[in-house]
Amino acid sequence: MSVRKKAVVLVSGGLDSATVLAVAKTQGFDIHAITFDYGQRHRFELDAARRVCDSQGVEELVVFKVDTSIFRGSALTNDIPVPHNRDESQMSEGIPVTYVPARNTIFLSVGLGLAESVGANDLFIGVNAVDYSGYPDCRPEFIRAFEAMANLATKVGVEGHRLTVHTPLILLSKADIIRKGLALNVDYGLTHSCYDPLPDGSSCGECDSCQLRLRGFREAGVEDRIRYGR
Repeated sequence: MSVRKKAVVLVSGGLDSATVLAVAKTQGFDIHAITFDYGQRHRFELDAARRVCDSQGVEELVVFKVDTSIFRGSALTNDIPVPHNRDESQMSEGIPVTYVPARNTIFLSVGLGLAESVGANDLFIGVNAVDYSGYPDCRPEFIRAFEAMANLATKVGVEGHRLTVHTPLILLSKADIIRKGLALNVDYGLTHSCYDPLPDGSSCGECDSCQLRLRGFREAGVEDRIRYGR
Protein backbone atom coordinates (compact mmCIF):
# COMPACT_ATOMS: atom_id res chain seq x y z
CA MET A 1 0.00 0.00 0.00
CA SER A 2 1.51 3.33 -1.09
CA VAL A 3 1.80 6.16 1.40
CA ARG A 4 0.37 9.48 0.22
CA LYS A 5 2.68 12.46 0.36
CA LYS A 6 1.90 15.26 2.78
CA ALA A 7 1.86 18.97 2.05
CA VAL A 8 1.41 22.11 4.12
CA VAL A 9 -0.81 24.71 2.46
CA LEU A 10 -0.98 28.32 3.64
CA VAL A 11 -4.65 29.33 3.58
CA SER A 12 -5.72 32.93 4.08
CA GLY A 13 -9.37 32.56 3.15
CA GLY A 14 -8.83 34.51 -0.05
CA LEU A 15 -9.39 33.61 -3.66
CA ASP A 16 -5.78 32.69 -4.41
CA SER A 17 -5.19 30.42 -1.43
CA ALA A 18 -8.49 28.61 -2.02
CA THR A 19 -7.28 27.86 -5.54
CA VAL A 20 -3.86 26.70 -4.34
CA LEU A 21 -5.53 24.39 -1.82
CA ALA A 22 -7.51 22.77 -4.63
CA VAL A 23 -4.38 22.43 -6.77
CA ALA A 24 -2.53 20.66 -3.95
CA LYS A 25 -5.45 18.27 -3.41
CA THR A 26 -5.61 17.37 -7.11
CA GLN A 27 -1.92 16.51 -6.98
CA GLY A 28 -2.73 13.81 -4.43
CA PHE A 29 -1.29 15.34 -1.27
CA ASP A 30 -2.65 14.84 2.22
CA ILE A 31 -3.18 18.41 3.32
CA HIS A 32 -2.15 20.12 6.53
CA ALA A 33 -3.57 23.64 6.23
CA ILE A 34 -2.39 26.60 8.26
CA THR A 35 -3.81 30.09 8.61
CA PHE A 36 -2.62 33.05 10.65
CA ASP A 37 -4.22 35.26 13.25
CA TYR A 38 -1.77 38.17 13.04
CA GLY A 39 -3.80 41.08 14.29
CA GLN A 40 -5.53 41.84 11.02
CA ARG A 41 -8.18 44.52 11.38
CA HIS A 42 -11.06 42.10 10.86
CA ARG A 43 -11.78 38.41 11.45
CA PHE A 44 -13.66 37.70 8.24
CA GLU A 45 -10.68 36.14 6.47
CA LEU A 46 -10.13 33.68 9.33
CA ASP A 47 -13.77 32.60 9.07
CA ALA A 48 -13.33 32.27 5.31
CA ALA A 49 -10.22 30.10 5.77
CA ARG A 50 -12.27 27.67 7.86
CA ARG A 51 -15.09 27.62 5.31
CA VAL A 52 -12.68 26.99 2.45
CA CYS A 53 -10.94 24.14 4.27
CA ASP A 54 -14.25 22.55 5.28
CA SER A 55 -15.56 22.76 1.71
CA GLN A 56 -12.47 21.00 0.37
CA GLY A 57 -12.43 18.27 2.99
CA VAL A 58 -9.26 19.35 4.80
CA GLU A 59 -9.08 17.47 8.09
CA GLU A 60 -6.60 19.74 9.89
CA LEU A 61 -6.47 23.53 9.92
CA VAL A 62 -3.89 25.03 12.28
CA VAL A 63 -4.66 28.60 13.35
CA PHE A 64 -1.32 30.12 14.30
CA LYS A 65 -1.44 33.26 16.43
CA VAL A 66 1.29 35.82 15.79
CA ASP A 67 2.11 38.52 18.36
CA THR A 68 0.43 41.55 16.85
CA SER A 69 3.02 43.96 18.19
CA ILE A 70 5.59 42.98 15.56
CA PHE A 71 3.52 44.25 12.60
CA ARG A 72 3.58 48.03 12.47
CA GLY A 73 3.00 50.60 9.76
CA SER A 74 0.57 48.53 7.69
CA ALA A 75 -3.00 49.47 6.83
CA LEU A 76 -3.99 45.85 7.39
CA THR A 77 -2.86 45.74 11.01
CA ASN A 78 -2.82 49.35 12.23
CA ASP A 79 -5.06 52.40 12.29
CA ILE A 80 -3.99 53.55 8.83
CA PRO A 81 -6.55 54.22 6.07
CA VAL A 82 -6.85 51.54 3.39
CA PRO A 83 -6.56 53.15 -0.05
CA HIS A 84 -9.76 53.14 -2.12
CA ASN A 85 -10.48 53.62 -5.81
CA ARG A 86 -6.89 53.64 -7.00
CA ASP A 87 -6.36 53.19 -10.73
CA GLU A 88 -3.95 50.70 -12.29
CA SER A 89 -1.10 53.19 -12.57
CA GLN A 90 -1.38 54.00 -8.86
CA MET A 91 -1.53 50.32 -7.91
CA SER A 92 1.63 49.60 -9.92
CA GLU A 93 3.70 52.35 -8.27
CA GLY A 94 5.87 51.24 -5.37
CA ILE A 95 4.97 49.09 -2.38
CA PRO A 96 1.45 49.79 -1.08
CA VAL A 97 0.59 50.74 2.50
CA THR A 98 -1.26 47.40 2.80
CA TYR A 99 2.09 45.60 2.76
CA VAL A 100 2.61 43.80 6.09
CA PRO A 101 6.32 43.76 7.11
CA ALA A 102 7.97 40.43 6.24
CA ARG A 103 4.61 38.66 6.40
CA ASN A 104 5.25 35.90 3.86
CA THR A 105 8.74 35.27 5.25
CA ILE A 106 7.26 34.75 8.71
CA PHE A 107 4.30 32.71 7.50
CA LEU A 108 6.42 30.45 5.31
CA SER A 109 8.85 29.92 8.19
CA VAL A 110 6.03 28.80 10.46
CA GLY A 111 4.67 26.61 7.67
CA LEU A 112 8.14 25.14 7.27
CA GLY A 113 8.19 24.23 10.95
CA LEU A 114 4.84 22.49 10.62
CA ALA A 115 5.98 20.71 7.45
CA GLU A 116 9.10 19.28 9.07
CA SER A 117 7.08 18.26 12.12
CA VAL A 118 4.47 16.29 10.15
CA GLY A 119 6.85 14.85 7.57
CA ALA A 120 5.85 17.02 4.63
CA ASN A 121 8.44 18.02 2.03
CA ASP A 122 6.08 20.31 0.13
CA LEU A 123 4.70 23.75 0.98
CA PHE A 124 2.08 25.56 -1.10
CA ILE A 125 1.44 29.30 -1.03
CA GLY A 126 -0.83 31.42 -3.22
CA VAL A 127 1.54 34.29 -3.95
CA ASN A 128 1.05 36.13 -7.22
CA ALA A 129 3.48 38.50 -8.92
CA VAL A 130 1.00 39.75 -11.53
CA ASP A 131 -1.93 42.21 -11.26
CA TYR A 132 0.05 45.00 -9.59
CA SER A 133 0.35 43.49 -6.11
CA GLY A 134 3.61 45.39 -5.51
CA TYR A 135 4.58 43.14 -2.59
CA PRO A 136 8.28 42.18 -2.53
CA ASP A 137 7.53 38.86 -0.81
CA CYS A 138 5.38 37.68 -3.72
CA ARG A 139 8.19 37.67 -6.29
CA PRO A 140 9.66 34.47 -7.80
CA GLU A 141 13.16 35.43 -6.64
CA PHE A 142 11.95 35.63 -3.03
CA ILE A 143 10.39 32.17 -3.25
CA ARG A 144 13.59 30.71 -4.74
CA ALA A 145 15.65 32.29 -1.98
CA PHE A 146 13.33 31.02 0.76
CA GLU A 147 13.36 27.50 -0.69
CA ALA A 148 17.17 27.52 -0.74
CA MET A 149 17.21 28.70 2.89
CA ALA A 150 14.70 26.00 3.89
CA ASN A 151 16.93 23.28 2.51
CA LEU A 152 19.93 24.67 4.40
CA ALA A 153 18.14 25.29 7.69
CA THR A 154 16.26 22.05 8.33
CA LYS A 155 17.19 18.52 9.36
CA VAL A 156 15.32 17.00 6.44
CA GLY A 157 16.95 19.37 3.98
CA VAL A 158 20.46 18.67 5.26
CA GLU A 159 19.75 14.93 5.13
CA GLY A 160 18.86 15.21 1.45
CA HIS A 161 15.05 15.13 1.57
CA ARG A 162 14.49 18.22 -0.52
CA LEU A 163 11.82 20.71 0.53
CA THR A 164 9.89 22.41 -2.26
CA VAL A 165 7.85 25.61 -2.10
CA HIS A 166 5.08 25.44 -4.69
CA THR A 167 3.65 28.65 -6.16
CA PRO A 168 1.32 27.46 -8.93
CA LEU A 169 -0.33 30.87 -9.35
CA ILE A 170 2.67 33.15 -9.26
CA LEU A 171 2.62 34.14 -12.94
CA LEU A 172 -1.12 33.85 -13.62
CA SER A 173 -3.53 36.72 -14.08
CA LYS A 174 -6.45 36.93 -11.67
CA ALA A 175 -8.80 35.81 -14.45
CA ASP A 176 -6.65 32.75 -15.15
CA ILE A 177 -6.56 31.92 -11.44
CA ILE A 178 -10.36 32.07 -11.31
CA ARG A 179 -10.67 29.87 -14.40
CA LYS A 180 -8.27 27.33 -12.89
CA GLY A 181 -10.19 27.29 -9.60
CA LEU A 182 -13.58 26.91 -11.26
CA ALA A 183 -12.23 23.96 -13.24
CA LEU A 184 -11.31 22.43 -9.85
CA ASN A 185 -14.77 23.19 -8.38
CA VAL A 186 -13.57 25.89 -5.98
CA ASP A 187 -16.51 27.71 -4.40
CA TYR A 188 -15.37 31.33 -4.50
CA GLY A 189 -18.54 32.38 -2.71
CA LEU A 190 -16.87 31.12 0.49
CA THR A 191 -13.78 33.30 0.13
CA HIS A 192 -12.95 36.77 1.39
CA SER A 193 -10.48 39.17 -0.27
CA CYS A 194 -11.41 42.67 0.91
CA TYR A 195 -8.90 44.81 2.82
CA ASP A 196 -11.57 47.11 4.25
CA PRO A 197 -14.86 45.24 4.69
CA LEU A 198 -18.05 46.73 6.03
CA PRO A 199 -19.13 45.76 9.57
CA ASP A 200 -21.44 43.04 8.24
CA GLY A 201 -18.60 41.41 6.30
CA SER A 202 -19.57 42.75 2.89
CA SER A 203 -16.62 43.64 0.70
CA CYS A 204 -16.03 47.32 0.03
CA GLY A 205 -15.57 46.93 -3.73
CA GLU A 206 -13.09 49.83 -3.73
CA CYS A 207 -9.80 48.69 -2.18
CA ASP A 208 -7.00 47.34 -4.38
CA SER A 209 -7.84 43.73 -3.56
CA CYS A 210 -11.54 44.15 -4.38
CA GLN A 211 -10.80 45.95 -7.63
CA LEU A 212 -8.37 43.26 -8.77
CA ARG A 213 -10.83 40.54 -7.80
CA LEU A 214 -13.75 42.18 -9.59
CA ARG A 215 -11.68 42.75 -12.71
CA GLY A 216 -10.58 39.11 -12.65
CA PHE A 217 -14.16 37.87 -12.55
CA ARG A 218 -15.15 40.25 -15.34
CA GLU A 219 -12.29 39.06 -17.53
CA ALA A 220 -13.08 35.44 -16.71
CA GLY A 221 -16.68 36.06 -17.77
CA VAL A 222 -18.25 34.75 -14.56
CA GLU A 223 -20.15 36.29 -11.66
CA ASP A 224 -18.50 36.94 -8.30
CA ARG A 225 -21.00 35.62 -5.75
CA ILE A 226 -19.69 37.35 -2.63
CA ARG A 227 -21.50 40.38 -1.16
CA TYR A 228 -20.32 43.88 -1.95
CA GLY A 229 -21.50 46.81 0.15
CA ARG A 230 -20.81 49.39 -2.53
